[in-house]
Amino acid sequence: MASSVSGVEEARVSVLTPLKLVGLVCIFLALCLDIGAVLSPAWVTADNHYSLSLWESCWKRANTDDSWHCNSTLGTDWQIATLALLLGGAAIILIAFLVGSISVCMGSRRHFYRPVAVMLFAAVVLQVCSLILYPIKFIESVSLRIYHEFNWGYGLAWGATIFSFGGAILYCLNPKNYEDYY
Repeated sequence: MASSVSGVEEARVSVLTPLKLVGLVCIFLALCLDIGAVLSPAWVTADNHYSLSLWESCWKRANTDDSWHCNSTLGTDWQIATLALLLGGAAIILIAFLVGSISVCMGSRRHFYRPVAVMLFAAVVLQVCSLILYPIKFIESVSLRIYHEFNWGYGLAWGATIFSFGGAILYCLNPKNYEDYY
């Protein structure tokens, strides 16, 4: 049985798939969480006597006034490396978000899927390195004799890394395999 073929071919319109839209939302959330993590005053806290962020280290002296004494943390190489890796990952996430947003606005989405995914995977590698380096060097170099915990700033950085990884996975999925679902 022969199929009838007309001389007119259907024009294929590139629509934004939900996977890529969710990927763009993941990138935006990762960017917001990275900003929160970098600006966070609490990466490590210890019983309301010690607080460490990426920028400064503050403590209260025992049996004295309630004032906090703060020093810059940019004097040690591991804290500078952590900050540089985290900011580098955030910069790559920002570029990936801009490229993804521009590709949505221009309508040439498929050309930018792979570069956005590669950028996000590179950002994940940088941020995971910084988030593994930070607690190892902190425990090695800072001796606190009181209970201390990694606080919400450190958690925000992990959240940004997880959302970046999720966005990278979503941008790797080939929409041709899933077009029946849309």
